[in-house]
Amino acid sequence: MRRETASDLLAFLAVARERSFTKAAAKMGVSQSALSHTIRGLEARLGLRLLTRTTRSVSPTQAGERLVASVGSRFEEIAAELDALSELRDKPAGVIRITAGDHAVNSILLPALTKLLPRYPDIQVELTVDLGLVDIVAQRYDAGVRFGEQVAKDMIAVRIGPDIRMAVVGSLSYFENRSAPKKPQDLTEHNCINFRQPTSGGLYAWELEKGNRELKVRVEGQLVLNGTAQILEAAIAGMGLAYLPEDMALAPLAGGRLRRVLDDWCPPYAGYHLYYPSRRQSSPAFALLVDALRYS
Repeated sequence: MRRETASDLLAFLAVARERSFTKAAAKMGVSQSALSHTIRGLEARLGLRLLTRTTRSVSPTQAGERLVASVGSRFEEIAAELDALSELRDKPAGVIRITAGDHAVNSILLPALTKLLPRYPDIQVELTVDLGLVDIVAQRYDAGVRFGEQVAKDMIAVRIGPDIRMAVVGSLSYFENRSAPKKPQDLTEHNCINFRQPTSGGLYAWELEKGNRELKVRVEGQLVLNGTAQILEAAIAGMGLAYLPEDMALAPLAGGRLRRVLDDWCPPYAGYHLYYPSRRQSSPAFALLVDALRYS
C-alpha cells in the first residue's frame, strides 16, 4: 500500500465517522477543500464511490460502509499499539550491561541500584567486575565505570562519585616488629601485598604523590591478589602492607584493626565516572540509570 493511500484512508474514516466534511476538516486541521480533493482522489484510484454527498449531509455508500468496518478497526489497533509503546516509555524496561571494578560496584553502583531497581521492575542491570580497561563497544557493554583520568576522550563521561584518596595500611600485628615507613623509599623494606592488573598482567605500582613529586613504587611481598576486597582482608590478617581506596579502610582503621602510614603521600584525585560511547542512543532505562548515579 502506498504511503499516500494510508493518509487518504484516515481522511475518509474521519469524514465517514463525522458525517461532515466541515467537522472532519476541523478535526484533522486541514481545509475543507483539501479534504474533498483527498477523498475524490481516493475514490478515483479505487474506482468506487465511497461517500454520498448531499447539500445537508454526507454518508458512506455500501462500499464506504464496508471500508469503515474493515479498515477502521485496523487503524484502531495500530493506534492502540502506539499507545502501548508510549506506556513502555513511562515504564522503562531493558537490560543494561556495565563493566566496573569491585570497589566501584560495592561503593557506588550497588547502593544506587538498591534504590532504583525496586521502582522499575522491568529494568535489568548486569554488572561485570573487571578492573581492566576493556573496549566497551567491542565487548557490547552499555557503559563502563573507571576513574576520571582513565576515561577515553571519545566517550561521554558522567561523574558518579567524589574524589578518591588511596591509603597505605597495615595491621597492628604487622607493625609489632617493624617500624612504620616514613617515606615511599622505605617500602622496599616491607612485605607489601601486590595487586595483579587484569589488563596487562603486570603488578600495579603504588602511585604516591607529595607536592610536585610523583612516584610509582614497585613494591615486593609474599602475596599477590587481584581483588581489592581480598587485599583488605589480607592486610587485616597481618599479611603485609596494602594500598587501597581510603573508604575501604575507614572502618578497620576506626576499630583499631589497621594503622595508616604515608598519609601525606596520598592526595585526592578524580573519582569514578560512568562512560559510554557518544553515539549511543540513550534508552529511557539507561537515562534513568545515569540520573540515579550522577554525582553533584
